[in-house]
Amino acid sequence: MNTLLIANRGEIALRVIRTAKRLGWRTVAIHTDLDERALHVRAADEVVRVGSYLDIDAVVAAARESGAGHVHPGYGFLSERAPFARALAEAGITLVGPSADVMDAMGRKDAAREVAVAAGVPVVPSYSLEEDPASFAYPVLVKAAAGGGGKGMRVVGRVEDLAEALAAAQREARSSFGDDTMLVEKYVESGRHIEVQVMGDTHGTVLHFFERDCSTQRRHQKVLEEAPAPTITAEQQAAITASAVALAEQCGYTGAGTVEFLLDNATGEFYFLEMNTRLQVEHPVTEEVTRVRGERVDLVELQLRVASGEPLGIVQGDITLEGHAIEARVYAEDSFHGFLPQAGVATHVRWPGEGGLVGEDVRVDHALESGQEVSASYDPMLGKVIAWGADREAARELLVEALDETAILGLTTNTGFLRTLVDSEAFASASIDTAWLDHHPLPEPDDAGARALAGVVLGVALDATPRGPWQPDGFRLGGDRGRLTEFGRDLSGTGWFARPRSAEGVQRVGSMTHGDGYVLRGRDGTEVVVRGQRFVLDRHDPFADTAAAAGDGTLVAPMPGTVLAVNVAEGQVVAEGETLGVMEAMKMELALKAPFAGTVTAVGATVGDLVKLGAALFTVEES
Repeated sequence: MNTLLIANRGEIALRVIRTAKRLGWRTVAIHTDLDERALHVRAADEVVRVGSYLDIDAVVAAARESGAGHVHPGYGFLSERAPFARALAEAGITLVGPSADVMDAMGRKDAAREVAVAAGVPVVPSYSLEEDPASFAYPVLVKAAAGGGGKGMRVVGRVEDLAEALAAAQREARSSFGDDTMLVEKYVESGRHIEVQVMGDTHGTVLHFFERDCSTQRRHQKVLEEAPAPTITAEQQAAITASAVALAEQCGYTGAGTVEFLLDNATGEFYFLEMNTRLQVEHPVTEEVTRVRGERVDLVELQLRVASGEPLGIVQGDITLEGHAIEARVYAEDSFHGFLPQAGVATHVRWPGEGGLVGEDVRVDHALESGQEVSASYDPMLGKVIAWGADREAARELLVEALDETAILGLTTNTGFLRTLVDSEAFASASIDTAWLDHHPLPEPDDAGARALAGVVLGVALDATPRGPWQPDGFRLGGDRGRLTEFGRDLSGTGWFARPRSAEGVQRVGSMTHGDGYVLRGRDGTEVVVRGQRFVLDRHDPFADTAAAAGDGTLVAPMPGTVLAVNVAEGQVVAEGETLGVMEAMKMELALKAPFAGTVTAVGATVGDLVKLGAALFTVEES
């Protein structure tokens, strides 16, 4: 029996385990202390503890200890690390992925660019940092040569801003990749991110599984992905997929990989961006729409067969498209307040299917369950909700329904943001380009619907209370119960209903006109999720101290994380907007700036400190 160690965690580890078990492979999970009881650990046949998912020696030792002949790296962590691939090869263990030499060639943007040129694939016009920056045609894009995932990347609109942007990108690149080598390229102001799924075997065959559109991004990080691309012509599709295959053939690629392109909306030209030498987060949309001789594709199965030395056994003509699929990435972040990462306990979790909507047209890849702690130590992605439809509009409408069925309490997520985005006219018309979200902030939902839902649940609770002289009715202690109202509106007879969802006290409330929601009544207040958006309706304390008003000059940590820089000292005079310090969490940097001109009266952090959400870091006394 083949034994596979999965060198990853979370939903991708679970995803790989499912396919491996279906194929009859024995599975081994690794875990840190934080993940001792995680879902992927409980799903595997055997588990091995490691100190870190990034420790090459520890992961290789775990593979040896468990007798694993193959290692699947998933994505992130060690998935594109050539030293890891070499260490496995030296240990006689097969990596489910390309060789270390191919990773070296394609893992760096500068080296991959040279391979693309050799393969005849168009590349983005670039500039040398040795040239006079005043000669660049702005705007330009500064990006890390060793980077990916939007890290170490800045858009620069003026020559005066280049030096500062370059320094920030280099600092982020050093932190994320240990390499601050930078590239400067033409910035396409309106473009679409098109990527092609390729698969190569050890017998010289390279095939493509068509393309995905990942244009819906914020800060160069993907938010929604779909397949096939909704706006390209048949000629563009043929040219882009052929270029991807040519590139993979040029570098002798084996396994699953993704070739990414930027399509210029102004000219219709496309340029090679980079190649990801691994499985992508968004691979499910490709699996949902591609067919091999009429059957849905399982890319992980193909990866394992290739890693075992088997030929793909198919030709390009065997691969066809059917329907449309869209994926939404659910993150622990506050999307309506700067996309700040969140951490804490997800007290109650409901994914589509658990809430009622289920079927082969809705897929959820996740590793989050009720009561699970979400740590700032790892990537904030909690899961992915994928919808398939006969056409794009059917898939989009189904995804809206699926996000309505998604509720995570105890923790703020981007589910409401995703629901608003998928339901927007801009996304429905496929007019969103790679920069759209950065310039078109979505309106934050108000809490009127949440308060109405909370009011209805209170009414249901009152109806269920045995009658008695001291029965509360929301307005008076005794007598006939009056109508339940909120903001002066009569909610009687609106069609609202409620039913218990679990013994833990969560109720689901819905209406034909107001959408669906989930309500959790706790000792200190009420949590409501409406259309994916979480609201916390705290009970008002009439005796609370309200003297401390907002804007008192205290800057607190907006997320749990690490302090990267402290730029000021007590007694220092600062200008409004001046950066006092920088912190980082979940691979994102945040500058903490003075709210007004004044004097720093307190500094509560030093470089390297691990701080909690809400920790007081700086205090400024206004001039």
